[in-house]
Amino acid sequence: MSAISVLTVLRRRAIPQQHALGIGLLIVGLWLCVALFAPWLAPFDPITQDATASLLPPGGAHLFGTDNFGRDIFSRVLWGARVDLQICLLGVIFPFLLGTTLGALSGYLGGAVDALIMRIIDIVLAFPFLVLMLAIIAILGPGLGSFYIAMAMVGWVSYARLVRAQVLTLKQRDFVLAARSLGYGHARILFRHLLPNAMTGALVFSMSDCVLVLLNGAAVSYLGLGVQPPTAEWGVMVAEGQSFITTAWWITTFPGLAIVLLAMGFSLLADGLGDKLGARV
Repeated sequence: MSAISVLTVLRRRAIPQQHALGIGLLIVGLWLCVALFAPWLAPFDPITQDATASLLPPGGAHLFGTDNFGRDIFSRVLWGARVDLQICLLGVIFPFLLGTTLGALSGYLGGAVDALIMRIIDIVLAFPFLVLMLAIIAILGPGLGSFYIAMAMVGWVSYARLVRAQVLTLKQRDFVLAARSLGYGHARILFRHLLPNAMTGALVFSMSDCVLVLLNGAAVSYLGLGVQPPTAEWGVMVAEGQSFITTAWWITTFPGLAIVLLAMGFSLLADGLGDKLGARV
């Protein structure tokens, strides 16, 4: 069972379905506030080292303790929210835009265009998601820019399939036939009438996709291919603390809990939006 499936099962057992949207908005909103006000909330600089405060346990001036370089874990978790929320946003928006556009064109135009796009989707799906993404990052070089490119090149296929299926259904509806009878062009019918009605499933899926992007971003950073030290990022922090897991558990525990909590928030948002909009993905 994948990490996303485990989060979904735990969430559905612990939180009533009717409260999912509100609680999800609250969790994600709190993390957005943390990211926005991190310079004022963090008691210490997240990258300043202090050899005299190395590996201090939680308590006192260092609420979450310190790492092996004497950096305050609490401050690094707060600043890391900025990077990880950026990863969620940019790691979803590029595949979303690319996938919805190609999916809409595929479903509306059909024929050779549809066949070509669907064959490309089949090729991408033939490879494991994470393996293909890591291969692209390895070719382009470590860094967030490479991560965003890899996510766009691999992640667009899910959005394309969702939007294509909706467009194939909607283009037979009366409002599309009426638009054609009024002489509207293909671009107007597709982007002003079809696409806005076909994006509901893709919007709901984008919230679930934020969980996948967050976990993949942390995994890539953990492997040294994403965010580079000394930048405060939760995956980097987990990687840096793995050598001290038995003696300084707090180095990996608190950023790990931050990842789980933010992922839970996006999962709740996805379920809540799916109920409100009548779309399940």
